[in-house]
Amino acid sequence: MQKIIESFIALKNYIVKFLIWLLLSVSIGALCGLCGTLFSKTIGFVTELRAANWWLLLLLPIGGLISVGVYKLCRVSEYGTIDAIESARTEKKLPFYLAPAIFIGTAISHLFGASAGREGAALQLGGSIASLFSKIFKLKEESRRIIIMCGMAALFSSVFGTPLAACIFVLEVVMTDIFASAILPVLISSITAFKISALLGVAPEYFELSTVPSFNFNTLWRVSIIIFAGIIVALIFMTAIHRFKQLFEKLFKNPFIRIAVGGAVIVALTFIVGNTDYNGGGIEVINRIFTDGTVRYEAFALKILFTAITIAAGFKGGEIIPTLFIGATYGGALAMLLGLSPAFGAAIGMAVLFSGVTKCPIATIFLCAEMFGGKGMLFITTAIVISCFFSKYAGIYNKSK
Repeated sequence: MQKIIESFIALKNYIVKFLIWLLLSVSIGALCGLCGTLFSKTIGFVTELRAANWWLLLLLPIGGLISVGVYKLCRVSEYGTIDAIESARTEKKLPFYLAPAIFIGTAISHLFGASAGREGAALQLGGSIASLFSKIFKLKEESRRIIIMCGMAALFSSVFGTPLAACIFVLEVVMTDIFASAILPVLISSITAFKISALLGVAPEYFELSTVPSFNFNTLWRVSIIIFAGIIVALIFMTAIHRFKQLFEKLFKNPFIRIAVGGAVIVALTFIVGNTDYNGGGIEVINRIFTDGTVRYEAFALKILFTAITIAAGFKGGEIIPTLFIGATYGGALAMLLGLSPAFGAAIGMAVLFSGVTKCPIATIFLCAEMFGGKGMLFITTAIVISCFFSKYAGIYNKSK
């Protein structure tokens, strides 16, 4: 009888704990879903505003000064995406003022045409909101770290529209000793945020992969060229970011001067190139590959240059959309040379670059499955595995970078 009572008490405690975590996960997911919706719609609005008023690009150096000023005012100049990840790995805390700072900074980057994404910013925004959430509810250290992961995944999910990939990405990139305990709460938060943002009109990132070739030797050798070329492109991209950051920090010690000069360089490059394809995230360029089959051969190299300067100068946003842009454009261009569909090549390129840059192969598989509706996954999964195996360099979210 005593054992039965003890088992009943244990079951009761387990159910209570489950219900508490269900409530916490849904709550942080809902909160981040609302914030993510506002963030996503803001970025969409300022991007459209810039597209309708080309002269806003000329104000990029001034926008950069405002961005640095906001970070100084909020006293979060030293924080970035790696710090958000570290707050889930360790006892490191994130200040709440990082949330408004990264929100405003990313909006400024997109309004004036810096080459930045928004998903890296989403990780910081979600982590900062979750940090305040854990402080309000006085959560213990392990619970705080799980909530941080919930917030990061929820914001990523609400902005990008890929709930499963968001969950796996955060778990994989953080990779802590509380991995098993975090899976269910992170998944619930991610799905909750996704559902809320979808109901409020945020469209998920989806690309129609209409043509997938047969899985045979004739196709495989062509795909192999795209894969190994992508590994090299990923290395060039990360090296460019690292080198440009070193150069800008050496030449311009003052962050205000650094970002103003970087903004001026981006403006000059835009006029030299003659179009604005490389300003902002560039999701519309990726869409053109899948809808029209059009891609410029030099596009990936120019995006690497624009993005490396943007990050080195100190503009806020993130590297994920630029990474997908680079993967799509190099893959699409190389596919045309090899006699394959540009859209199919773009899908392979996006998979290779994302996996190689983030070092998160499992998350990449889920991301591609959600972005392409499960099409071409035999080729895509093969590309991801090979990319991860042969990419021996450190990922973009490695602390040593």
